[in-house]
Amino acid sequence: MNENPQASKGNDQSPETGEKWLLRLYVAGRTPKCVTALENLNRFCAEYMAGRYEIEVVDLLENPRLAKDDQIIAIPTLVRKLPEPLKKIIGNLSDTERMLVGLDMKPRT
Repeated sequence: MNENPQASKGNDQSPETGEKWLLRLYVAGRTPKCVTALENLNRFCAEYMAGRYEIEVVDLLENPRLAKDDQIIAIPTLVRKLPEPLKKIIGNLSDTERMLVGLDMKPRT
């Protein structure tokens, strides 16, 4: 998988919060689970963060040392770099409710 960032950029800021989202998805090659996670992430971001997010995909098969910085112990793992604080979600990112809560876009119920 290409290590280069796959980015979707639009407006730099949300009209509501001014926040820009920087998300990093750690994968290991093009396994079905990693491909599904990226597809789910792209779909989620388009729906909930349209025009105010950037996705960086890091393939740990090509750069295993990059996992150390974010203390990655499982893949795929999504790391929210911005807005702070840093948040992590492990899995294929298919559960929208879990994504909303995990990224602090919705309070836990």
